[in-house]
Order: sequence, then structure tokens, then C-alpha cells
Amino acid sequence: MKLRTWPRRLTPAAPARPAGPAMPGRPGEPARHAGRALPELSPQDRATLLRLVSLLLQYPDPGLIAARDELAAAVGRLPESAARESLTRFVEWFRAAEPMALARAYVETFDLRRKSSLYLTYYLHGDTRRRGMALLTLKQRYRVAGLTPPEGELPDFLPVVCEFAALAGPATGEAALRQHRKGLELIRTALHDGGSPYARVLDALCAELPDLSEAERAAVADLALAGPPAEEVGLAPFGPPLNELEVRP
Repeated sequence: MKLRTWPRRLTPAAPARPAGPAMPGRPGEPARHAGRALPELSPQDRATLLRLVSLLLQYPDPGLIAARDELAAAVGRLPESAARESLTRFVEWFRAAEPMALARAYVETFDLRRKSSLYLTYYLHGDTRRRGMALLTLKQRYRVAGLTPPEGELPDFLPVVCEFAALAGPATGEAALRQHRKGLELIRTALHDGGSPYARVLDALCAELPDLSEAERAAVADLALAGPPAEEVGLAPFGPPLNELEVRP
């Protein structure tokens, strides 16, 4: 069965360039299989994993609810890895929950909690003019790769970033994920602290990214306490501020 595509996915421009090749662990610790090394994912399996993360981090609308069995089957076909283990545990919850409960959990987790927002440039730049420039740079990166960002969504939305990483390959596509590695760890920590099942999806993503250095872990801790930089100007042309909640069906 073919994996259902994300309705708001990045779409190839014309002409498109070819694409390149209970919680596991505690916050701040990568999920790993103790005592045994597992092979790295192939480029194809890595793209599938990123695609699944992109899908599972979107709002659970009727289309995504209808694809739950398909998504679980795709997770099950991944090679054995810490990432597959995390996603397997997540989809067990995702398949069993009632649609209204899933919608409520998503809104409460990602729309009502600033610490677990899925907009990556916020963690690096806060509400500053630098964030506006970062959004433009990211959108330009998509266009250079021959991809068009979805209408009505900021380019730093994590499902969009993961979709781009899956399509463009590790070298080009995953650059934004590596650049925002500390922000991803902040989201992951906040989800663990809140007891959210979505922490397992971030565990799966972070398990396939470079580990944080000790200096980076210290920076994450400092940022968690102090928060991102604040400057209440410079973002109007790039979309609504994050404190304006999205109204979902």
C-alpha cells in the first residue's frame, strides 16, 4: 500500500531538481539501543522516516485519521532502529485514540504551549527582525532546490522542514534540521516534561540527527530558562505572531 501524501506538502516547481539520495530515554538524552550498534538507515529509509515524522506532526484532520493504519504499516517496514521503536510506540497511541481526543491533544500541545511550538526559527531568533530574514532565507532554500512551500504555512514549520529534508536528501535537505538542532531539543524536552506522546516523534527525529555537544546542551538549558530573544517588531510581513492561535476545524 502506498503511503498517503501530506495534503500541504512541498510541491515540485517546474522544472524540479532531482532529490538527493512509556518514553524511550529522558529529555536531553538520545534514544539508543543499549549494548548493540544498529546499522545506519539507507537514504531511502531515512527519507521515509522523515516523511513519517512530517506526517505525524501535522494536525490530525480526517485525511490523516483515515491513514492511521497505513502510517503504522509504513513505520513497521522501517529497519530496526531507535527511531522505529519510538515511532512504533507513538502510532500505537495514535491508532487507539479517538479523533476528537487526538485533535484536542494536538491543539493543547502545539498551539497553546509556546515552549513546544513547531516553528523552528522562533527558538533561534525569537520575535526579532533576524527571524524574518531567517524565514526568507529558508523559503529561498526551498525554491533553489526546485520546491514550492505550501501556501498559508511558514517555511520553518517543522513538518515542512522534515518534508523538505526527505525530498532533498541528507546534505541539502537536512541542513535546516542540523541548524536548528538546539530548538528541536527544546521542543523534545518540553514534550517530555508535559508527558506528551508526541515526544516519541521528536525522539525518532533526534535519534537520526547529530548528538548535542556538552556546550550545546548547556546552551539549551540556558535558553530554556531565559527564553528566545524578544523584539516586538519586524515580523508582520512574514505571518502572524505565534501568540495568535490558529483556529482549527
